[in-house]
Amino acid sequence: MNDPDAALRSTAFIESDRDDIRAFAASATGAESDPRRRAVRLYYAVRDDIRYDPYLLDLSIDGLKASTVLHSGRGWCVNKAVLLAAACRSMGIPARLGYADVRNHLSTERMRQTMQTDVFYYHGYTAIGLNGHWVKATPAFNLSLCEKFGLKPLEFDGLEDSIYHPYDLAGQRHMEYLQLRGEFDDVPLADIQDAFARHYPHMAKLDQGNFDQDVARETAAKS
Repeated sequence: MNDPDAALRSTAFIESDRDDIRAFAASATGAESDPRRRAVRLYYAVRDDIRYDPYLLDLSIDGLKASTVLHSGRGWCVNKAVLLAAACRSMGIPARLGYADVRNHLSTERMRQTMQTDVFYYHGYTAIGLNGHWVKATPAFNLSLCEKFGLKPLEFDGLEDSIYHPYDLAGQRHMEYLQLRGEFDDVPLADIQDAFARHYPHMAKLDQGNFDQDVARETAAKS
């Protein structure tokens, strides 16, 4: 039987009882008291104040926990979703972690060469409990990154699922959801580590690169 309180509990990853997480959430929501509008403000704070950086692939507890991405100011889909879940839980809003396998057409040449595939396993999002149902929120790509790649930024209103658009602003393929892996009360670390070890044996090489510099160079070449 599911524990109804599990989606509100602090964990080693979803550190909703930390003072810095609470302060981040309070700063983002201000005087707003409505849970839905609070969740919306938290979504945009994580989406845009934490820069997307898929080169920071540290699949350890320290690498994935909310406080790490908060203080680094950078993260990828998995730990940005963890931070959003932690911020929501810190304000009494139920939140879980969701995962999907997607075919992602937003990547750099370094990522394509390293991954040897355009399939991203365990793409992360946050499921937020609002008004009696769960709503998907995907805070990964910050606004400035979307502008550089010609993507329509993902918006979130707390009413409808916020998942990636299939096409970019030019009508080219952007994101295809291949399968949903479910939603969890905490990070399924062993499953993620196993999938990455099998599908991405050379991912450690991304540490040698700089995502912002790669994006700037490749988007400038297309303009």
